[in-house]
Amino acid sequence: MTVPRFLDQALFADLAAQAAATPRQRQHHNLHAMSEPCHRMVVGLQPGSYIPPHRHLADDKAETLLALQGCFGLLIFTEAGELLDKRLLQAGGGCAGVDLPPGVFHALAVLAPDSVLFECKAGPYRPITEAELAPWAPREGAPEVASYLAWMQAQFKQSVDNSQPS
Repeated sequence: MTVPRFLDQALFADLAAQAAATPRQRQHHNLHAMSEPCHRMVVGLQPGSYIPPHRHLADDKAETLLALQGCFGLLIFTEAGELLDKRLLQAGGGCAGVDLPPGVFHALAVLAPDSVLFECKAGPYRPITEAELAPWAPREGAPEVASYLAWMQAQFKQSVDNSQPS
């Protein structure tokens, strides 16, 4: 038997610090063994992290995302790359998470420092394939990422401003 693992402020602070120290501005903490059928992880993210628009094509790859700390902007796109919907995912806010079915193009913009996300989807782990990446969005590391990420974050500027205490 394994011991319980708590999703507490010590874990969140550790992940946020690790994320800030990495070039990709994010750090995963797996709660599962790779052989388990349900993959659960806690992810620390900083606002400079680029999570490009992508989708999961396998029928068993529905994905649940929950904001545990901080704030994220969820963007949903059509096949052609048009912005279909957007939601502010905020710990303790009006919408804390989303359950995404397979095949939906989505991206996240990290909107607050030291944000922490819970992610759950079926295993085994499979890296995102080229077919799952949005053909209309820049690839991680491309020169266009900075302007695209700024556009993603700007979609939530008013929402974030309105959610801050006065």
